[in-house]
Amino acid sequence: MSRALLVIDVQESFQRLPLWPTMSNPDIAQSVSRLVDHARAEGDLVVWVLHSEPGSGGVFDPVNGHLRLLDGLTPDEGEPTVVKTSHNAFTSTNLDQTLTRRGVRELAVCGIRTEQCCETTTRVGSDLGYDVSFVIDATSTNPVAHRDAPAGRSVEDLLADPRTLRTEEIIARTEYALAGRFASIRTVAEVTGVR
Repeated sequence: MSRALLVIDVQESFQRLPLWPTMSNPDIAQSVSRLVDHARAEGDLVVWVLHSEPGSGGVFDPVNGHLRLLDGLTPDEGEPTVVKTSHNAFTSTNLDQTLTRRGVRELAVCGIRTEQCCETTTRVGSDLGYDVSFVIDATSTNPVAHRDAPAGRSVEDLLADPRTLRTEEIIARTEYALAGRFASIRTVAEVTGVR
């Protein structure tokens, strides 16, 4: 086994956020499920990654019960689940050791958020020597407020602000930042061979 699919933060916590309706790919569980089915059929390792913020009191705090995969996604026996407290899936977990023990050298990355945990994991994975494919249409993100925008604004105010970075812009920026430097940009259809 030399390949692994990393499913990053495709968890209920995000559905609990007010920004969930603005996500670029609200059907991300379906896209990820296609990749998972393909990886399993190919004999590749599937690694499930969850984001946790213990003690925060928010939707990522494990005590609130939202640190579970979105409906329709279930690990098979033997598929590891790692729980991270950093943006990337390597720094605060044993992911690198898990992959190394299994002889993994190639990664496919999918999940939530495109430019945050997915991109950061891709960059670190590349720096660690993995050959990374970033499956762009199996990631999802939401609009991002300008750094000078006031905190606590409504979703409507965020979307009305012309300084807000739109999901299409975020995804395009991520493609440009990663392609040829940290990863190959691929689609679900390209990975699975099924349109």
